[in-house]
Amino acid sequence: MHLQWEQAIVNGVGEYSMKPEVSANAVENRGMLLGLIGVIIFATTLPVTRVAVGDVTDPQLSPAFVTAGRAALAGLCSIVYLLAVRAPAPPRKIWGCMAASAAATVVGFPLFLALALREVHAAHAAVVTGVLPLATAVCGSLYFRQRPSARFWAYATAGCALVVAFAIYKGGGTLTMGYWLLLAAMLSAAIGYIGGARAAAEIPASQVICWILVASLIPTLAVTLMFWPDSQLSWQSWSAVAFLGIFPMWLGFFAWYRGLVIGGAVRVSQVQLLQPFMALLLAVPIAGERLDSITIAFSVAVIAVVYLGKKAPVN
Repeated sequence: MHLQWEQAIVNGVGEYSMKPEVSANAVENRGMLLGLIGVIIFATTLPVTRVAVGDVTDPQLSPAFVTAGRAALAGLCSIVYLLAVRAPAPPRKIWGCMAASAAATVVGFPLFLALALREVHAAHAAVVTGVLPLATAVCGSLYFRQRPSARFWAYATAGCALVVAFAIYKGGGTLTMGYWLLLAAMLSAAIGYIGGARAAAEIPASQVICWILVASLIPTLAVTLMFWPDSQLSWQSWSAVAFLGIFPMWLGFFAWYRGLVIGGAVRVSQVQLLQPFMALLLAVPIAGERLDSITIAFSVAVIAVVYLGKKAPVN
């Protein structure tokens, strides 16, 4: 069974392994498409979180409330979904990786992100998310014992170098505490994605995030009530928390975990290189930030690297 789930992740065949009429290329493309859908949803996280927490000059909801509130709402939605599909309890052998994923994606990533966005603009934070594909690829290759080619690593490193250079340029040549918090958020997300991908090889991907959120529901509800704001805040902030709970915290993982399983964790993770620039574009209408020519130039360069990285072999 160990070889079965490992092969599903490495080759991206999953449930299609018994269907010879479906080509490996078609399965990989399906995985890449699902990964892209998940990334588009995740790209809304930065600007919407910025709206929810505000900034140091105009604070809105506390980072702790946003972190717990979005997870609690998603957990309530998950209960409805699991009851509707009559999902059985997940097997014990994946409880450990689901717990790791919960700690990383329900607590670590959103908390570090919310704290960082009090100090860093969403547009600047967006480029830091470019290190996430490399972090996910490293975690995936170590955990799943994959062997990406040197060419693959060269393109992954080049893409990450581009976005890090962009972040330093936009940050005025320095990395403040806000940027370190963003890096901690990226590491948390990478660990959570790999734990979720491992679980998604055993049970449907849509159930993975649901069980993680349900298992976290009692503590997230408790923290939500503990940090419930006692003052009148803008309806935009409340709407932002609701959006974060339903989309990036819940529905986005349906597509993302499924894409990691059938398309291969290392290869599909490279789609995340597009996420910072999607977030930059979304920051304009959502957070009211501006997009300049430097951002457009970097986005074109990273998209080119993603395309080349997709062609590199992964064994």
